[in-house]
Amino acid sequence: MAATIGQACLILGLACSVYGAGASLAGARTGNERLVVSGRRALYALFGLTLVAFVILEIAFLTSDFRFTVVATHSSTTTPWYYRLAAMWSSQEGSLLLWLLLMSAGASLCVATLRGRLRDVAPYATAVLLGFGIFFAGLMLLTASPFKTVPVGPADGLGLNPLLRHPSMMIHPLMLYTGYTLFLVPFAFAIGALIVRRVDAEWIRSTRIFALAAWLALGTGIILGARWSYVELGWGGYWAWDPVENASLLPWLTGTAFLHSVMIQERRGMMKVWNASLVLATGTLAILGTFLVRSGVLDSIHSFVQEGNTIAWAFVALIAVMIASSVYLVVTRRNNALRSDARLDSVFSREAAFLLNNILFVAVAFVVLWGTFFPLISEALTGNKAAVGPPWFDRYTVPLVLILVLLSGIGPVIAWRKTTVSRLWRSLRGPVAFAAVVGLLVAFLTPAAESPASLIVFVFGAFAIGVSVQELWRGMRARQAMTSERALPALTGLISRNRRRYGGFIVHIGISVLFIGLAASSAFQQVRDVRMGPGQSAVVNGYRFEYVKPTAEIVRAGGKLEQIELGSVVKVTRDGRQVATLEPSRGYFPNMAPMSGAVGRYFDGESTSEIALKAGVARDIWIAETPDISGLTPVIRKGDAVFARADRAGLSDEARSIFLAQALTGLTDRYRADPPPAQFRLIVSPMVFWVWIGSLIVFFGGLVAAWPSLGAVRDLVRARYAARVAQDLERA
Repeated sequence: MAATIGQACLILGLACSVYGAGASLAGARTGNERLVVSGRRALYALFGLTLVAFVILEIAFLTSDFRFTVVATHSSTTTPWYYRLAAMWSSQEGSLLLWLLLMSAGASLCVATLRGRLRDVAPYATAVLLGFGIFFAGLMLLTASPFKTVPVGPADGLGLNPLLRHPSMMIHPLMLYTGYTLFLVPFAFAIGALIVRRVDAEWIRSTRIFALAAWLALGTGIILGARWSYVELGWGGYWAWDPVENASLLPWLTGTAFLHSVMIQERRGMMKVWNASLVLATGTLAILGTFLVRSGVLDSIHSFVQEGNTIAWAFVALIAVMIASSVYLVVTRRNNALRSDARLDSVFSREAAFLLNNILFVAVAFVVLWGTFFPLISEALTGNKAAVGPPWFDRYTVPLVLILVLLSGIGPVIAWRKTTVSRLWRSLRGPVAFAAVVGLLVAFLTPAAESPASLIVFVFGAFAIGVSVQELWRGMRARQAMTSERALPALTGLISRNRRRYGGFIVHIGISVLFIGLAASSAFQQVRDVRMGPGQSAVVNGYRFEYVKPTAEIVRAGGKLEQIELGSVVKVTRDGRQVATLEPSRGYFPNMAPMSGAVGRYFDGESTSEIALKAGVARDIWIAETPDISGLTPVIRKGDAVFARADRAGLSDEARSIFLAQALTGLTDRYRADPPPAQFRLIVSPMVFWVWIGSLIVFFGGLVAAWPSLGAVRDLVRARYAARVAQDLERA
């Protein structure tokens, strides 16, 4: 019954999307307000129906209703309830439903808050957003329905992929999809504005909050993914230029460029073609990101597609339509509606700095896009699927990023229209002096001088931080002079009066801190792969890692055996002083295939690294272990044979569970008593802590910039009241 209701919600949602898109277009063309209103209500209905379907599927996961195929293949009775909540979007079907829910929620919120404004643009934007509803609802109904069921479900499910059993995985996909879907709101309104040839700053102001929220959510998702990679994948890094990582970075880069360049259009009426192109590219790249995650066309450690690329061609068609329509509208409007109101007055101006900033962001995005799709390009041209690695990405992106960090300090203090070198120097001499001092200290007190690029990041980052702190300080002092407030109230009052400007300064501080952490941890990380037995040790960057003893544990969940953990106790010392005692391990999860042996299934399935980490302000000490289980193989095979004979003899389920627990306990006891040498990866990585701190500062600054001020709320209320009055006058 529940599955039938869920499927009916999808069908009705598709019908609402088709009707709403048609009604919105017809209403816009004919000026029929009733059709426009009904199209808007169809969007609200799509959100409501998708929400009902989403709740039904979540209940199925929480209650372990294995009649649902998607539940049986992505959850189990031993999966903790909080991971069952997130297991839904680990599947292709569930992630598509989540995507539709978030898109319809964001679109409904935008249309509801903008009602009465942009009356000529909004119907077309609504039609575009409902077009995405048609695509995703249709895709689920035709190829990937989350409500496929069987009359009698299995006793237990296959379980959640062990790599996804991490707290960040409950939020990471949610943030990425929120970012992807919210970027479609300004995309849709840009399409509408181009159609009606009304490309002034009004549509930008009306959708800026959604673009900023998308940027913030996507950035949060990227960082959570990096954190997951660092603590879960067992290779010791947080960014590998993986295709799915790159797919999330692409719209974030172009979205960042858009958020900067729209200030020029709002202030000077310039760069209309550029802004329209940027936001259309960002929306298209958001769909491209979803495509790469869910299609599996490029190999990725972040992609968990099991169904193959059955939906790939549908996404290719959607992306082609988005590109073609975007190019057509920009080209046909470039000489009239998109004509700039002003010209660039000087290369020494904020407009010029922002333009260079945008060019660099787009250049980085192009490099990332080319490198990501190079395997497909190579295969198409040569027949060989060759990939480019991290060194290639670093070679081309690092110089561009260095200039961007420098510009993040210069751009905000250059005057609009034109400035002089002497005036610019007066604004920058303090931060320049601060950066010089930091550079000298870092060069003489750390090994940063061995890596020129890292030293430059420290200097440019210090410069950008100095500029932002200086502007916050000057603003606070000026407010204190006017109000006689203390420092903290003056600073908070200053920020609240101009959240966009000062939130941006906070973001720049966070970005600089983040890049300093990236530079230090990448350039000066010390890694050693070593094989050790109990009592043996290895030295990395002055730290001694001693393998003290093995560990072995059977982990139970829900009264059932869930996994076996084999690991070790490692003592870390420096100069004879104990720094930490760490316990890395590897978890072995059972293979649920029917042909697997009763004992062997625990070593034939998925396994994950449970890394041991001592995080610090100055450096992280990181250990991953891969136990050698080859010595257990004869015992495992013997146990499988014994259980196979017992099963043929009619062993009861209760007795089987008892004997299996005893057999696995014997295995773990054997491993502890006679442990073979294990393979360890030992890493000492400086300043990783500052990557996460910088990210938190960016998040806080983004919240400050996105949070509506009281003045903005009053303006919105007044605008809606004025729109209502205008409607009443028209009816009269």
